[in-house]
Amino acid sequence: MFEISTVSPSDAAGREAVRTLLQREGIRLDTHLDYTCAIYDEHRAAIATGSCYANTLRCFAVDHAHRGKGLMHRILTHLMEVQKQRGHAGVFLYTKVSTAFFFQKLGFHEIARVPDSIVFLENQAAGFPSYLKKLQDETPRGYAPPISALVLNANPFTLGHQYLVEYAARESTLLHIFIVSEDISFFPFAVRERLVRAGTAHLKNVTYHASGPYIVSQATFPSYFQKDEDAAILGHARLDIAVFQRIAAALGITRRYVGSEPSSHVTNLYNETMTQFLPETNIECRIIPRKEAEGAPISASTVRRYIQEGNLAALASLVPPSTLAFLQSDESAEIRRKIIQTADVVHY
Repeated sequence: MFEISTVSPSDAAGREAVRTLLQREGIRLDTHLDYTCAIYDEHRAAIATGSCYANTLRCFAVDHAHRGKGLMHRILTHLMEVQKQRGHAGVFLYTKVSTAFFFQKLGFHEIARVPDSIVFLENQAAGFPSYLKKLQDETPRGYAPPISALVLNANPFTLGHQYLVEYAARESTLLHIFIVSEDISFFPFAVRERLVRAGTAHLKNVTYHASGPYIVSQATFPSYFQKDEDAAILGHARLDIAVFQRIAAALGITRRYVGSEPSSHVTNLYNETMTQFLPETNIECRIIPRKEAEGAPISASTVRRYIQEGNLAALASLVPPSTLAFLQSDESAEIRRKIIQTADVVHY
């Protein structure tokens, strides 16, 4: 009785049963799932479910009529075994505010929450505190406000990014640059970090950090990387901002700079959400108009489109010499090949 079943992507009936249960419990079926399991009753109705995406757990629900039978504990234990088989020691979990206490009793630790909406937890007690300690160790001491932050994906680093960094550094005593370290962009993190550092080496009040799993990551903000509905984007953005607010408090950050995003829907929504919620914790959000070339904003999407078209000659007006040298080198050949073979290289 109460056997756990895997719900495969091709199992339309199973997925609909899971969707029905989640809707009944006031939960939206996440579009970012790579494993789902469920427990069914004798009528093949889902009475408990949970899912994974990469190293995160989400979409938990137990039917009201079957609570108190240990079903959620069984689902969680099963999904943790799936994560173990994937080689993930650090596991993140989303849940409703009303059920966070249950997962905390089972060994999960809160990182951040969006009031009346969602709580973000992890299974390692030292995970987020260790991350904050690492950021503090990377930060030079003795700087008075304003201390600012920028988060860059830099896929790749452009003259637009360079302009934004220079602008923020000019108005700050110290500027923290968080480089998105998720390796699911065209340009690997190691390359993006190198190009960011090379393109900003002339600035002496800048310190660099890998974003890790806590800023604009598959754990906190999956819809940044994959298309999703606006409601999901806004929810992910609020969670990512809630995590950033804790990071800012640890580093004394009082200002965050972002570039305007006329061509990226998801980043524009993210920017709007930041301007609304960052001031709640006394963090100013400044949106800086994008640097232009030939009457159009400079963007990494445009750079990738020119690479796709084989128009490397057009890149000189869009990227700094260090990025251009890399793009013209043999080292970038595999990245350029991947871009050329991809149908859509524009960030939605």
